[in-house]
This record gives sequence, C-alpha cells and structure tokens, in this order.
Amino acid sequence: MSTKLSIANLGAISAKAAVPAYGRSDLKAGIVHFGIGNFHRAHQAVYLDELFNAGKDRDWALIGAGVTSYDGAMRDKLKAQDYLTTVVEQDVGKSAARVTGAMIDFLDPNDRAAIIERIADPSIRIVSMTITEGGYFINPASGHFDPEHPAIVADAKNPEDPKTVFGIILAGLRLRRDRGIAPFTVMSCDNIPGNGHVTENAVAGLAKLSNDADFASWIGKNVAFPNSMVDRITPATGAREIDHCKTTFGIDDAWPVYCEEFKQWVMEDKFPAGRPALEEVGVTFVDDVAPFELMKIRILNGGHATIAYPGALLDIHFVHETMEDPDIRAFLAKLEQTEIIPCVPPVPNTDLQDYFKLIERRFANPKIGDTVARLAQDGSNRQPKFILPSTSDRLAKGQDMQGLALVSALWCRYFEGTSDSGKTIEFNDASAERLQKAALASRADPLAFLELKDIFGEVADSKQFQKRFTEALASLRTHGTRATLKAYIDGSLGG
Repeated sequence: MSTKLSIANLGAISAKAAVPAYGRSDLKAGIVHFGIGNFHRAHQAVYLDELFNAGKDRDWALIGAGVTSYDGAMRDKLKAQDYLTTVVEQDVGKSAARVTGAMIDFLDPNDRAAIIERIADPSIRIVSMTITEGGYFINPASGHFDPEHPAIVADAKNPEDPKTVFGIILAGLRLRRDRGIAPFTVMSCDNIPGNGHVTENAVAGLAKLSNDADFASWIGKNVAFPNSMVDRITPATGAREIDHCKTTFGIDDAWPVYCEEFKQWVMEDKFPAGRPALEEVGVTFVDDVAPFELMKIRILNGGHATIAYPGALLDIHFVHETMEDPDIRAFLAKLEQTEIIPCVPPVPNTDLQDYFKLIERRFANPKIGDTVARLAQDGSNRQPKFILPSTSDRLAKGQDMQGLALVSALWCRYFEGTSDSGKTIEFNDASAERLQKAALASRADPLAFLELKDIFGEVADSKQFQKRFTEALASLRTHGTRATLKAYIDGSLGG
C-alpha cells in the first residue's frame, strides 16, 4: 500500500522517508530555475533542502520554469504533488529516501509573459539553469556562441516574444533595468567548460543581435555569471524507479529521482545580489573553478563517453555492468591513465589518481541503475566537450592519442545503427540523421565521418588522428568491439 506524495501526507510518509523540517509557509522565493529535470532535483534542490532543514535562508526557495513540452509535462506531475520530490540516494550498502520541498511553484511554460514578469520581481535574485549541453547554442567545433542558430535569430528579431531561455532572461533583465531594479545573478548548472562564461556569451550575444548596444553594455557591467562545477550521477526515471519507490518506501511519486550518494558543487563566489549560505551544506566556493571543472569533465564525463559506446555495441544495458566487463574496465583504465589524466592540470587539494579511483567506484555502483543508453545520448554535443579536447591537447604536444581516436571510432561504429550482435540501436541525438549518414558513408571512406567539421574541428585535419581513427574503425568492423578493445589494451592495435 503506497501513499500519494503531497504536503498533507508528509506525516504518514515520514515513517519510511525523511521529510522537510519546514512548512511551505516558511519559504519565500529567491531563485527561478530553468530545466527542472532529474539532475536539478537531485543536486541544487537537495542542497537548498538541506539548508532549509537547518533553519537557514528560507527566502531562497525555488520556482521552476522552462520552455519545452518536457517542462510542461514535468510541471503537471510536480504540481499534482505540491511540487515535492522523492530523492532516493543509493550506494552499495544503502538505499534511503528523502522528500524535498525546496520548490514552491512551477511557472507555465506556455505563459512566457508570466515567466518574464516573475524574474523581473525584485525578490528573485538568482536565475539558474540546467538545460543540458545542447541548450546553449554553442558551435561544437569552435566552442563559441552561435549567433546564426535559427532559434537565436528568431529571438533577436522578436525580443518582445522570446522562445528561448536566453531570450526570456534578456526580457526579464530589460524590465528590471527599465524599472530601476538591480539585476539578478545568472547561474549555469550544466556540464560545460566555463559555463558562466558560456552563459554570459549567449545572453550578451543575443542582446547585441537585438540591436541594443546600450543594453548589452549594461549587462556586461552589471550582471554576474559565476562559473560552477556540478556533479552527481542521476539516471533517468522510468517505471522501474516509480515502482521501486512505491514498494520500498510506500511513496506514490509520479517522477521520483534516483541518484548516487555522492554529490559535489564548486562555485565562484560572484553573487552581487546575494546568495544562500550554501557553504554550510557542503558547497565549495573558490576564486577559480576551472581546475575542478576541467578535472571533472575530462575524467568523469570523458570516462562516461569512453564506456558508453563499447557497452552499447556489446549489448550491455546498465553502466555498472560495463565496469563488470573486464575488457571495458581495462580500456577505461588504460585510456584515463595514459591519455586523459596526463592532460589534466593540477587541482587544489586533489590527487588525480584518487579522484579516478573514486570515479571507478561510482561507475561500478550497482544500485544506481544508470543506463548505457543515457550515457550514449547527445554525443554530438558531448564528444566535442568531453573527448575531443583531450585529443586536441595531445596532438598539440605531439603525443599519441590512440585510445581517444578509438573512442571516436566507437562512436562512429555505434551510429551505423546495429550492435555487434546485430541488435538495432535506438539513437537519442538531435543530429542523429546526419551522424548515421556520415557513419554509413565511412564504410567506403573512413574519413567521411571526420567531415563533420562542426564537431571534430581541427582535430579532423590531423594526419596522425586520421591514421589512428582509420585503424580503430577497420578493427571494429573486421574483428569486432571486444577484440579491438583487447588489441588496444595489449598494445597490438594498429600493428
């Protein structure tokens, strides 16, 4: 027998799960967050919940926002349960549930005028976002804001009726400026190198396109965009998680969040409009986030990309199962130790070898239920951010990058559409059609896949990379994934 998640039922739910030590009437809004997905609810919302439970800063509650149909569906689910979320933290020897109540409202994605008016309210001092790597309108090859993206061009032409998150943020900032209200801080919580700088480039870039140079200058002088590094492995929710939440904890939650026990948040302390005292619940504030960010993106996110495609080609479903596979685990270890970690600069108070050991343990956690399909999705945005920068660094130093080229070749082989056993692969990538076209063309000409210059950039022009990529792709097609991994591990790949 399960109990429907709601404020009225928290008393009954408290027998099996931790519940908020505060009431809804104790909270006042201070943050509007775009992108109320699983990661946000397992990360930023959890940190705020912990702070509110400690009786601190309860005027920093969250209001949800979004611009997509996904946001609308999530709003319906959360509104029906008073914006509460069940967060289930799982480790090898632990599975514990808590209900978080840091969100007090979720704005209708179809009413953009209301969203703009809400972020123009003086009580809102931070506008944050988790909109995935693909939501920032970045040219993958250059790494810079793309002013020619159709959605950006449309918002530049119609600033009064914006459709993108950045267009809405601009409209809210314009209202605040016109009303003499200090601007809010814009805080990215996405896995992008220099996410604060990237966000600033998108906001200021769109302002310039709108032919309002004075407004763009005002943004540059008055709006803060702190960089941050965020980390917590958070799988997608499905029937498995919903049923587990009901049967194990007796909570009927329409969309619970399952995650690992570990979490990390490192931020620049640039909040002129104020911020919650998140350092009291484990957030690290530093002058320079870049070393932490680079470490995480290269070692953890690059590691995820490394195991995703061989896992998919070998019909492995769960991430922890890839770590149980001796060839995939050995591939990850050799690639990290010989090619990725040597490209990562020192990080304050951090041993990179210890960090990688932690990553291995986290990937191997069988309780998480993270899937290979989730790791393999959106590669057109993730490869240029998580894998190719390490490749580029090694090429610039005249160093071999055989393992990194193999990761790119595995990605190409994956986009042929079938696993080694012949099973059909289902893609989840906005560029899937052209990626598959290029992958199939590479059967006749291996370099056809590298002609995706918006993804590979100058790396594609390297003769050494072309050689290693071609060798790896030929081996994958002739001998299969497992034999190719073994050849890389023992040093026989490519002769």
